[in-house]
Amino acid sequence: MYNDRLIFKTSTSDEVLYLKDSIFIKFHNNRNVISNSVLNGGIKNKLNSVFNHHLSQEDINYLESHDLKEYLIEHCKSHNFNPETSSGLVTLARMRNVSIITKKYRKLEVTAITTAGVRVNAVCAGDRASYYEENGAYHPGTINSILLINSKLDDSTLVEAFMAACEAKTVALNKLKIPSQFSNSFATGTGTDGLIISSNLDSDNLITNAGKHSKLGELIAKSIIESIHVAIKKQVWITPRSQSNVLVLLNRYKLDINEFYDSLNQDKHSFISQLKFDSKIQQNISITSSVLNLFDDVGRGIVEKETARDISVNLLENSVGNTVDRLLMYWIEKFLA
Repeated sequence: MYNDRLIFKTSTSDEVLYLKDSIFIKFHNNRNVISNSVLNGGIKNKLNSVFNHHLSQEDINYLESHDLKEYLIEHCKSHNFNPETSSGLVTLARMRNVSIITKKYRKLEVTAITTAGVRVNAVCAGDRASYYEENGAYHPGTINSILLINSKLDDSTLVEAFMAACEAKTVALNKLKIPSQFSNSFATGTGTDGLIISSNLDSDNLITNAGKHSKLGELIAKSIIESIHVAIKKQVWITPRSQSNVLVLLNRYKLDINEFYDSLNQDKHSFISQLKFDSKIQQNISITSSVLNLFDDVGRGIVEKETARDISVNLLENSVGNTVDRLLMYWIEKFLA
């Protein structure tokens, strides 16, 4: 679709290149860059390019016994980029599913270039850890964003921009109600996200604040949120419409639904067929969302379990059809008993 060609150019002439299994951004101006890459990570002032790279299964197998930084160095060389002046991210997401979103206001311009996948690795900050690291470990990125800012930021403002982008990622996932795969919480990211932000040191427009009250902070957040939504839709087909389903919402509070089906004293096939229909009815979706919010508030200590149970059972009286109420009652019995 895009292979080996220019797919986007910013107003400051930075080139976004699709090169086989990578997106490379070739800087036209002097830039300072902040990233969490293993290749020239931290804050750097003399980078000429940044990139996002899709890992094939062959690459993953290779990296099980090789160093990621050395792999990225060789990857830069293979595309004729200097690894000493480059920084990059890796991901399992396909580059063909990249999302490029630009937001502007007067002299300000922010471009977000994002790939995203959230079905396997989505996690909420504070969830139980998946591993303990002492001597280093390799983990591929999942939500990767590269943010290009046309104005000049000093290093402290660049860090503030990094904070704003991270918060915006959480907003993007919460808007879609993406569940953590490791708890009953909503995801705030994935366990392996990558982020690169650069500002234009040649610009005469010096910006000293990237916080949420600033216009720059607003543009950063809006570009990140929209680009993540587009990338998630392209990569894993999650949208507000796909989330509008009783069964999808219940997946956040995970139970073995086959155990529920086995407990039915009626024909399982006909029940499931009806449930598929009833799960898409707006009234049933609203009731399910309300019941799950009560689950959340019990977990937070805001609502007592007995009160939440009584209200949840009362809500079921308004369900449409005869399947969703039985399914929800099964969840209520498990989590509010």
